[in-house]
Amino acid sequence: MRAESHQMSIDHNIRPAQEEDLYSLLLLLPELAAFDLPEKRNPADLWTSDLSLLEECLTKQPNKTFVDIAENKDGQVLGFIMVTMREELLSHAPSAHLETIIVAPEFRGTGLGKVLLRHAEDAAQNRGAQSLSLHVFKKNKRAHTLYEAEGFDSELIRAIKWFDK
Repeated sequence: MRAESHQMSIDHNIRPAQEEDLYSLLLLLPELAAFDLPEKRNPADLWTSDLSLLEECLTKQPNKTFVDIAENKDGQVLGFIMVTMREELLSHAPSAHLETIIVAPEFRGTGLGKVLLRHAEDAAQNRGAQSLSLHVFKKNKRAHTLYEAEGFDSELIRAIKWFDK
């Protein structure tokens, strides 16, 4: 059983995203770069591939990726998740990968990130996944705090060396 937090809660509903939600979700994508970026990283590079996947998912409805939205009673988007069902990297067991989790800045600190992450886990398990993986930048401390509190293990390290031109 998961420990409950004492964070402020907000009324919300989580539902599958529809094509008409695309614009609201696109506005949130730059939040993926809202932390102290590594020196040679361009902020837009952090979310442009998610943009393409999001557009594809909402307009073509592929069955391997799903997008769910948290919204308030007025229909305002508070945040969203995008998850792709795929094999686990090493064992090849059925798995899922958290492509994106975003909480709108004005709703951070409310516990909504935890709610969305747990929703992603439950939705992935209901689709047959035996694990949920994700990528996170080393400097994204806010995300690390959430993932560690929710039992994620930092299993692999991706290193990069830039060649000066």
